[in-house]
Amino acid sequence: MYSDKDENLKIDAFLTFITRKPNMTTNMIQKIRTTRTIWAVLLGVTAALFLQSCGGGGNLAKLQESGELTGALGREGWRQEIPYGMIVVPAGTFHMGQADQDILSSKINMNRQITIGGFYMDQTEITNNEYRQFIDEMTENPDSVDGEILSEEEIKERFYPDTTVWMTNFTHHYGDPMTENYYAHPAYDDYPVVGVSWFASKAFCGWRTKFMNEARESAGKFPVPMFRLPSEAEWEYASRGGRDVAKYPWGGPYTRNAKGCALANFKPGRGNYFDDGFQYTNPVGAYFPNDFGLYDMAGNVAEWCNDAYAPNAMPLIWDLNPTFIDDSEPRKLVRGGSWKDIAFFIETGTRNYQYQDSVTAYTGFRCVMTYLGRSSGMEF
Repeated sequence: MYSDKDENLKIDAFLTFITRKPNMTTNMIQKIRTTRTIWAVLLGVTAALFLQSCGGGGNLAKLQESGELTGALGREGWRQEIPYGMIVVPAGTFHMGQADQDILSSKINMNRQITIGGFYMDQTEITNNEYRQFIDEMTENPDSVDGEILSEEEIKERFYPDTTVWMTNFTHHYGDPMTENYYAHPAYDDYPVVGVSWFASKAFCGWRTKFMNEARESAGKFPVPMFRLPSEAEWEYASRGGRDVAKYPWGGPYTRNAKGCALANFKPGRGNYFDDGFQYTNPVGAYFPNDFGLYDMAGNVAEWCNDAYAPNAMPLIWDLNPTFIDDSEPRKLVRGGSWKDIAFFIETGTRNYQYQDSVTAYTGFRCVMTYLGRSSGMEF
């Protein structure tokens, strides 16, 4: 093995040769020897740092053998990677709650300062084609859901999108073309999946976690935290894109830009669904993202959150990473509004709910993953 002793012998040999030159003065020789000392110190420091960082594993093992406390070995190399299709939402503090007048006089969303830890969030809502991968994988490889092995028929019954919502959700509405094509046809592959319940959304998150961690395990990597639905506070914090008390994700108080173009897919006026460019949902990412890089945080489809709905939740929850979990409450939070909603429901501070087993033509979801470790936002 190459050592500092070998390096010192080479340096000494070089100095002996160079100082015998007839044109070398005493002053020059002294400078060379001083430089040699400095280099020797630098080499020693570098070697020590190398042993402490890159090459320290063997030394720690030897220390353990001699009875020293070093910590468990074999846990080096963890670095959390940003999952494909996700965006970083750095930690921060914001004022959660209504961002404009409470036109319903509900008084269920009073303002409160909240701190949120860093996490990753899907850049767009889960699309039909992404959800199809979940259905295909579950059908081809029946897996355990809540400790129960499901058959192909049971998987389709519980998790397959209910395409009839395009007819049943609206009275006297010609929804047949959407029922036949929205989930099945490739033309709608990049549109948000709808007709899925809160339970199906959580099952998707569980499958996605297992699917990724099995691949990581086969590659000899550490597992990642689970994919899950966002808490209501996480969703609202992410929707504002770092703009505190922003009424809409783009920051301004209006739903149109200076050219009169709609900034989201919603219902601009009575009987007017097409003024924003789409009569139903739009392909994900059709409008500009917010400052975090997240698309469709207002309109298109409302999104399931993990929290149960309670009118009095705001004063009850903690002010650090708050969430309200109540398994006995069948109402679950949905946020963001949809293509069929007026502007009030696409505001960042508007709360709404649906029953956890309900399916609609205007509700979808996206996933988040907790960032492990201290997050200033700079490490991303």
